[in-house]
Amino acid sequence: MIVDLIQYLRNRLKRVIQLCWVFLALLAGFDALVLDKTKAHTMAEHLPGFWAVFGFVSCVVIIFVSKWFGKLGITRQEDYYDK
Repeated sequence: MIVDLIQYLRNRLKRVIQLCWVFLALLAGFDALVLDKTKAHTMAEHLPGFWAVFGFVSCVVIIFVSKWFGKLGITRQEDYYDK
C-alpha cells in the first residue's frame, strides 16, 4: 500500500513539487497576514517568515556540521576491518 503511494507520487513528481510550492506560499501568506505578532518576544519574530527562515538555516547548519563530523573520523571506509 505505501509502496503504491510512493510510486504514484513519484510518477507525478512535477505536480507534487508544484503543490509544495503552493503550500509554501500559502503558509508564508498566512504568517505575514493572519498571525498575531503582538506577543512576540524578540524583534526578529515580527518579521514575516522569520521562523521558516530560521528553520531552514538551522537544517542547513545541521547538515554541514554532520558532514564535518563525518570527515573528522566518525565515518570509516568500507574495508576498515580488513586492514
